[in-house]
Amino acid sequence: MSRTVDGSVHASAQVLAAYRYCEAVTGQQARNFAYGIRLLPTEKRQAMSALYAFSRRVDDIGDGSLPADAKRARLEDTRALLGRIREGGIDPDDTDPVAVALAHAARRFPIPLGGLDELIDGVLMDVRGQTYETWDDLRVYCRCVAGAIGRLSLGVFGTMPGVRDAEQAPEYADTLGLALQLTNILRDLREDAEGGRSYLPAEDLAKFGCSAGFHSAEPPVGSDFTGLVTFEVQRARALFASGFRLLPMLDRRSGACVAAMAGIYRRLLDRISRDPEAVLRGRVSLPGREKAYVAVRGLSGLDARHISRQTVRRRA
Repeated sequence: MSRTVDGSVHASAQVLAAYRYCEAVTGQQARNFAYGIRLLPTEKRQAMSALYAFSRRVDDIGDGSLPADAKRARLEDTRALLGRIREGGIDPDDTDPVAVALAHAARRFPIPLGGLDELIDGVLMDVRGQTYETWDDLRVYCRCVAGAIGRLSLGVFGTMPGVRDAEQAPEYADTLGLALQLTNILRDLREDAEGGRSYLPAEDLAKFGCSAGFHSAEPPVGSDFTGLVTFEVQRARALFASGFRLLPMLDRRSGACVAAMAGIYRRLLDRISRDPEAVLRGRVSLPGREKAYVAVRGLSGLDARHISRQTVRRRA
């Protein structure tokens, strides 16, 4: 890799090919994510695709069919690869396109690569079959697998020069990641149960009579399933409200990207709220036209302006 006259990192043909590979992975496997990053300028879109492709590799190890010991070994190998990326040990002609793209992106942008170590830590929790007694326990997991992604993404987006309270941007990015992850947990309740996983805090399940788990299209007998979902939806909405304060700190296209990705999940949360038992019947999703509307709304800056006005009112 070389630097141009203005100090930017030049992308060779090998690096551009690596980015194209990561963008293909993103487009095929992360439609909601891809909806947002297509709003970014080329260099940021490439960097976000590299982050997604590496993160997807980590997730696929955790979700795969290998024995637990083999998964742990693969995850530690991936951590070692991350170390090589961090230390500048990946050449443009390396045979791993994800490593090549991420190494280049990390030279281009101040990406806090330690967030990917946190992601690996979170997936290791999955491999161990860890369960969570309280929201504080679950928050640790969510920060690893989603809050860290928010902070990594902020390294690509940056904040606008001179923006007020910029030092709080990582906290907002982290919190927005938690909101997205809690929405994911609610959406995938039945699927996770079928895979032998439980993420919602045990104390919440007990409070609403749902400790037996979710193994059919009907709530557990005698439970207050609607109450449970409503409780968790309220928690997620509070996280969204806090995390959305990041939007006015970003430039227009970065803000549009975040507004699109988070807006899709916020609308998923609204759908779950309107029909809680839908998550037991199948995966709740948004039609393409609604996703497009969210993207246009984000690109127009409506969400960022709305959050800015709310923030001003709170300070008044």
